[in-house]
Amino acid sequence: MRCKMTRRHIVFAALAIVAAVAVARPALRAVPAAACEFNGVERIVAVGDVHGAYDRFVGILKVTGLIDERLRWTGGKAHLVQTGDVLDRGPDSRKALDFLQRLTKDAEKAGGRVHALIGNHEAMRLLGDFRYVAPGEYEAFTTPDSPKLRDRFLETRAAAERETLLGQTPLGLIEMVRAFTPDGDYGRWIRSLNAVVRVNDVVFMHGGLSPAVAVQSCSSINDRVRRELSTDAILKQTRTEPKGTLAASADGPLWYRGLAEEPDTFAPEVVKILDAQHARAIVVAHTVRPDGRIEARFSGKVFVIDTGMQSAYVSTGRASALEIRGDVFTAIYEDSQQVLRRNPGEAR
Repeated sequence: MRCKMTRRHIVFAALAIVAAVAVARPALRAVPAAACEFNGVERIVAVGDVHGAYDRFVGILKVTGLIDERLRWTGGKAHLVQTGDVLDRGPDSRKALDFLQRLTKDAEKAGGRVHALIGNHEAMRLLGDFRYVAPGEYEAFTTPDSPKLRDRFLETRAAAERETLLGQTPLGLIEMVRAFTPDGDYGRWIRSLNAVVRVNDVVFMHGGLSPAVAVQSCSSINDRVRRELSTDAILKQTRTEPKGTLAASADGPLWYRGLAEEPDTFAPEVVKILDAQHARAIVVAHTVRPDGRIEARFSGKVFVIDTGMQSAYVSTGRASALEIRGDVFTAIYEDSQQVLRRNPGEAR
């Protein structure tokens, strides 16, 4: 009797595939560290969690004027910050990743920049955690050879395991696992990204900066996160001992929710975090705003920009972007705009 496929079962199958792939993989290729501090940028646009909502993602970029109808960069010297979590929960994450990679090159040619950051779901994918993968994400990796590839994998397992594993290995899973290994096409690209970037003294990351981590520079944080998501041996250590890491711990920059959830009495700690980072504001995503609106917190020192772009995950959510020009912070939606801050310390 075939085992009913669940997300938990798929994780077990994925880890088995990760182990099998690791045995045959050649030495890991190094990825260059990316710069993380930029100044003198006239316009910044930040977009939060995509979660496979490709159409809404490109739609809000059109509204901001960063791309045209042909999906080509029209933002000039502007900087786009995508704060991670392109993956999981929705079917079109691969399309969104490919689009971001191409847009990065287009923007650089025009004198602009795309900062695609690592979110906790990118880290989860590298760590072999497939609990939140949508069926369409597997389908995006299928080819005519997928059934044969799955059969070959099953032949490497003990006979008693095969029937169970067959029900836990959707077509496309093996190809996906390979693509997100540390030296796979997407795994290598993710390892080249930053977790934290500072533009015009505004700090961007997926989850948030906890007081314990805020004392570190962006380059120090990024180097450590990349290292914790590098080789198979280190990935295994990160997976089994997450509390000691930045890539997988609750107070690391990919997971920390304090800036989105702490009460107003946390304001003195926010000031200390900004002082430690030599920053004037922090922009985070990760924690969905229940009203579908970008929120300015702590007198305009923190901006939470995850408005639930993926409707399969947040039925009342929508796409949004945060534009920063000088000291003016503006929330942009498909049908409206709202100025959230005009001067330092002033939030509306």
